[in-house]
Amino acid sequence: MYKNLKVLAVVTTLMMVFVQIGGALVTKTGSADGCGRSWPLCHGQIIPSSWPIETIIELAHRGVSGMAIIMVGLLGWLALKLLPHKRETRFLVILSISFILVQALIGAGAVIWGQNDFILAAHFGISLISFAAVFLLTLLVFEVDQKFEAQSLAIGSYLRYHTIFLTIYIYLVVYSGALVRHTDSSLACLGWPHCGQGQLWAADFYQWVQMSHRVLAGIIVIWIFIILIHVLRHYSQYRILKYGWTIAFILVLLQALTGMLSVLTLVNIFIALLHALFITLLFGLLCYFILLLSRSK
Repeated sequence: MYKNLKVLAVVTTLMMVFVQIGGALVTKTGSADGCGRSWPLCHGQIIPSSWPIETIIELAHRGVSGMAIIMVGLLGWLALKLLPHKRETRFLVILSISFILVQALIGAGAVIWGQNDFILAAHFGISLISFAAVFLLTLLVFEVDQKFEAQSLAIGSYLRYHTIFLTIYIYLVVYSGALVRHTDSSLACLGWPHCGQGQLWAADFYQWVQMSHRVLAGIIVIWIFIILIHVLRHYSQYRILKYGWTIAFILVLLQALTGMLSVLTLVNIFIALLHALFITLLFGLLCYFILLLSRSK
């Protein structure tokens, strides 16, 4: 039974990654109206009569999201049944199911009634929390924390508070990045790191959205580098912290690189999807660090 739970946990986590990437793909390709204002039908039909690429992308995202809801529910049920002794299980199950349902409702509402850009930007952040909850459930199933002797961690206040505030800050920066997409500000500034040739800063609303996100994202790179140095100096005896924060720094560098390339390549779709993938993995990793903090001495 535990073997089946492990397989389900891995598949569900991968499915949640596809939901994240699929949502970014819908936004980047302008496929949100691929089925018109119909939901759950597509143009008022179960099987649409025409299949342009926007309709295919939108239907595929709906299908993957629907499968993800079913799998998250099944994973939560089995986790409560087989892992009731772990204190985080119930909280993570409630978090993952509730947020994926809210995510689905916002997506459906955006199709039927339409939403303003600021509400749509929250859609990615909500799905990010749902992914993180499923990811942590998967780690509980495999008991990764015991493998790295997480119960014996002794973490000081400096690393503890920086981890918590960094995670909150990154969530806000994710919102600003989603706002860049939903306000069509991705190409408001065609230069990097400046807005354009001879233009250091923003001149209109769209450039303000773009440049503000760049500055906020740059702070993340510096912040994680400072934490990494601190961890290497004071926590090198803990492999999970040493390797974990090293991976976090690599992910944030890849995130910054794909952000820069998105501008220089005029939002190449594959670069944009990698940009969404790296921040998803980074946020999940930071949430795991917070889980370790709750268990540390």
